[in-house]
Amino acid sequence: MLPAADGGEGTMEALLAVLGGERRTAPAHDPLGRPIQAEYGLLEDGRSAVVEVAAASGLTRVGEDERDAETASSAGTGELIAAAAAAGPRRILIAAGGSATTDGGAGAIEAIEAAGGLDKAKLEVLCDVSVPFERAAEVFAPQKGADPAAVERLTVRLTARAGALPRDPRGRAMTGAAGGLSGGLWAAFGARLVPGAAYVLGLLGFDRRLERADAVVTGEGRLDAQSLEGKLVGEIAKRCREAGVPLHAIAGRIDLSAEQSGRLRLASAHQAGDPPAMESAARDLLAQFAA
Repeated sequence: MLPAADGGEGTMEALLAVLGGERRTAPAHDPLGRPIQAEYGLLEDGRSAVVEVAAASGLTRVGEDERDAETASSAGTGELIAAAAAAGPRRILIAAGGSATTDGGAGAIEAIEAAGGLDKAKLEVLCDVSVPFERAAEVFAPQKGADPAAVERLTVRLTARAGALPRDPRGRAMTGAAGGLSGGLWAAFGARLVPGAAYVLGLLGFDRRLERADAVVTGEGRLDAQSLEGKLVGEIAKRCREAGVPLHAIAGRIDLSAEQSGRLRLASAHQAGDPPAMESAARDLLAQFAA
């Protein structure tokens, strides 16, 4: 078993489970400015910390009827980053997935600066999308509660913020992750932006484990076109193809075209939307392996 993630929710849990370390709690604010307690992680060597954007600034922090992409702030993520920096790590890994915000990182930048900066810590943002800064509202804001008019206003706001930052994040891949938070941190603090799935699998020693495997079983909630664009299953599929190891997937829903299925080259794909279906898919795979 190898818990894994692509820079979205679950990244901290996966890294702590495999690499060791501890969870810490710090005061922060949710996307709508309400005080909360949120977790970050210190990895076992003490030189690295991990902060999930979703921990303080995630969609799970607001109800569906509360979603407001224009009001939602990333300040809580900045507060967690500042708390992690105070613990003395050399680098802070920021898992960018699952945000409720489209503020270009403005709230986070202000919170970090208000706390006195990052000390000597360097930021590395684990991105699960390649979208550039200027398209963050267009691509992601609708799922965060924005109607077409709000998307247009948010895009104008992002454009204005890009021009006010120390360097312009527009046109650069991955700067649109977490509603532009990744681009804001890149521009303000020199954060390094990396593809989350590949980076996490590297930290976890996935390729060494793959060398000893006869087959790999993976899965996610939905297999679709996005699975091919920086998501975990797509990265695992790429590595399995290169290693010549068959990959089997179990997903809550499968929505792939023939061309997309061909690109993933799965040995098998099982749609399983509830626990009994997952157990049935597992039994089918066991029978296939036994044969």
